[in-house]
Amino acid sequence: MTIMTPTRLSDGRELLYFDAGEEAAGRHRDPEQVRDRRSLPARGTDAGQVRFDELIGEWVAVAAHRQDRTHLPPEDECPLCPSDGARRTEIPAGYEVAVFENRFPSFGPRHGILPADPGPEVGEVAEPAYGRCEVIAFTDSHTGSFSQLPYDRVRTVVDAWAQRTEALSALPGVQQVFCFENRGAEIGVTLHHPHGQIYAYPYVPPRSVRMAKQARRHFLRSGGLESQTAAILAAERADGSRMVLEGRHFSAYVPFAARWPLEVHLVPHRQAADLAGLHGEERDELAELYPELLRRFDALYDSPTPYIAAWHQAPVDAELRPAGHLHLQLTSPRRAAGKLKYLAGSEAAMGAFINDTVPEETAARLREAATA
Repeated sequence: MTIMTPTRLSDGRELLYFDAGEEAAGRHRDPEQVRDRRSLPARGTDAGQVRFDELIGEWVAVAAHRQDRTHLPPEDECPLCPSDGARRTEIPAGYEVAVFENRFPSFGPRHGILPADPGPEVGEVAEPAYGRCEVIAFTDSHTGSFSQLPYDRVRTVVDAWAQRTEALSALPGVQQVFCFENRGAEIGVTLHHPHGQIYAYPYVPPRSVRMAKQARRHFLRSGGLESQTAAILAAERADGSRMVLEGRHFSAYVPFAARWPLEVHLVPHRQAADLAGLHGEERDELAELYPELLRRFDALYDSPTPYIAAWHQAPVDAELRPAGHLHLQLTSPRRAAGKLKYLAGSEAAMGAFINDTVPEETAARLREAATA
């Protein structure tokens, strides 16, 4: 049973401890144990901006304050390790899993509603960057990776993702909640400590808009009986050539039109809109299969594989949500040992991806990858 214990940092930001059971949670109920002994200035309420790109009809966040965020500090200056002695960090006490409001957020801390349509007029449209950005620390150990966490810890992370998804989705103006992990300097991480992030967007991001429209079209054509993701998964399982893992509640496959050299989708067999919608047995299996998938990524080469783990959840919008089907998109730009796929002219400028690998061959390599 995962127990959440809330507290506040000295500047007013929220910090949540997630523990697997009463014994571990007890230490976080002592105010002295969890008190942030730093004297941080009170956090302001000014949000950054989102500006509307009228050329393509998309919002762009402007968050110049993030230029000052912590960048690859040495271990003795890591802000995600628990406070110890004279060293004061973002997390005052030892922990299993901790979630806190990002000190350098792209969105928030204010909550509000963006206009659904900025209007047909040509001109500069800017709004406050409403929403919320959180950091989720997977362990209080500075070293290691998600794939090396024990099963019980992964299970606690799954519950934390689910709880935060549900809570953030209920905030005013939030349109979508995105849980993700960037792993590896090649991806651009700024902290080595095993951690992820959770964004609560004040709009539905562009890729999610496209997926949601495709999903709704299929859902309506099926008479509301089948999600598009479920149909794709069924076809992949029937074909078999791109399957990587199959469980009782989840399966993983390399998509037919994979964009990245390494790309796998991990999908629940039952349609669930988001992580909060998974039941206990599904969460149990997810805590087994997800780290196994990460270990297979790492087993392909002699050094850890950089990756982005992106949980695609249904938008909050009541029209788009019924067709939504949770899935993980796990990608890596690594196309060979010592070689990375860069998003250059075609991808970066035109959004036209060119994959350097064959999806069926990638799936075969992942099926055969030794993870012991």
